[in-house]
Amino acid sequence: MRRFANRAGRRNAHRRLREMTRLGLIVNPIAGLGGRVGLKGTDGADTVREALSRGATPVAPERAARALARLAASVEDLEVLTPAAQMGADVVRAHGLRLEPLDVGVARETTAEDTRAAAAELERRGVDLILFAGGDGTARDVVATVGTRVPVLGIPTGVKMHSGVFATSPEAAGDLAASHLAGRSADLRAVEVLDLDEPDGRLSPHLYAIANVPYDRRRLQHPKAASRPADDALEALCAEVARELRGLAIFGPGTTTQRVLAKLGVEGSLLGVDAVADGRLVGRDLDEAGLLRVLDGRDARLVLGVVGGQGYVFGRGNQQLSPAVIRAVGLDRIDILASLEKLVALDPMLLRVDTGDPRLDRELSGYRRVRVAPARSVVLELTT
Repeated sequence: MRRFANRAGRRNAHRRLREMTRLGLIVNPIAGLGGRVGLKGTDGADTVREALSRGATPVAPERAARALARLAASVEDLEVLTPAAQMGADVVRAHGLRLEPLDVGVARETTAEDTRAAAAELERRGVDLILFAGGDGTARDVVATVGTRVPVLGIPTGVKMHSGVFATSPEAAGDLAASHLAGRSADLRAVEVLDLDEPDGRLSPHLYAIANVPYDRRRLQHPKAASRPADDALEALCAEVARELRGLAIFGPGTTTQRVLAKLGVEGSLLGVDAVADGRLVGRDLDEAGLLRVLDGRDARLVLGVVGGQGYVFGRGNQQLSPAVIRAVGLDRIDILASLEKLVALDPMLLRVDTGDPRLDRELSGYRRVRVAPARSVVLELTT
């Protein structure tokens, strides 16, 4: 990431702060809708309808509200410019903040065009920062419109968030936005906007744009790193885990867990969550409801990998593993597998959790053992 020379912009921000701090907010109300019901995203009207037919409920407004609560507690004389109704105005009104609504996003079903129109209008109005709640698709729409001319910051809300524009949690987004608006943040940096080249489902993200983002090493997530071939130690570990498994095991997405399934002779779903009982596949690409049916009071283990470059264990691409599923398995029955190379490459070198339930996130936080080779593990902090 390149550091921007931004002294003139920061002087202008300080000058505006003495009058009124102007925040642009965009909420993509369908972002993350498909996570718990086992969809890999919610791009397109057909996918949204499918998510709703499976019983999905919106998550973006609640996560945007969590970020705004932190922001409102830190910044005085804040004016929020945001689209009407579900694209931002509803959340802003609920917090009693000064609101200037934009005449976009008024339709019952919002689209990517609404996001781009809102971003263009926010740039025209001269906001100090565009804070948006969404996933990689939303980030692409916002940055394709404003480029690096306006600083942006993402509240992580999507099913997958590979880009470097997102804070590590809604609360971190609120804190980082407040620091930027108050002139306390570090220089802006150029970061990558990434997305999977779907529908082929490749795990290697594709670079789409560069965004200008307030930078904080602990509160801004890194872009997802591409998957690499397994080394001998990881291959041996996956074989060891396969030999150990008895009874019911739930496997999260990713190449590491797929290697364990391959050792069992089971074909899983690379981007999905699978269930195996005594070496036999009993559920493939399961959603939250399917996982709860498979568990149904049974003892089980949860086998997870680590998102490369980001360190996430929960909350990025595996929202099927909902708080209800995690509690049904048990917080002490989680096996985390990763290559030592992947862990050493994390900066900072720690693991992250963002389940959508702040209380559960706190319960999961602490120090966790990560298995890196047969009979070998390292202990890392797990945090939000």
